Amino acid sequence: MIEFTTLHVVAAAGGLLVLLGVWRAGARRARAAAEATRSGARLVSLVGRVLFNAGLIVAVQWVVITHPGNPWLLLAVLGLPALFAAYALTRALTVTTVDTSRRRR
Repeated sequence: MIEFTTLHVVAAAGGLLVLLGVWRAGARRARAAAEATRSGARLVSLVGRVLFNAGLIVAVQWVVITHPGNPWLLLAVLGLPALFAAYALTRALTVTTVDTSRRRR
């Protein structure tokens, strides 16, 4: 029969705690690495979508400019993307503040 002393039990519990800590630290590092990879992939995906949409807009504008005929169509093809770009830039560059200095009564 195997007999365990108090020292054996304390040592085993300490070893289990150390193993648990190492396992949790590894899981945290793996989670952080996965998040970094996902954020990088999101950036590449965003750049790809921006370039595709810009190419699509340029292609449509090129077709309308090289085949003149309707000035309203030319205005729409050149003006509509400019409006979207102006809206996006205005939102990106606008500074908004939130006043949180309310007094409680």
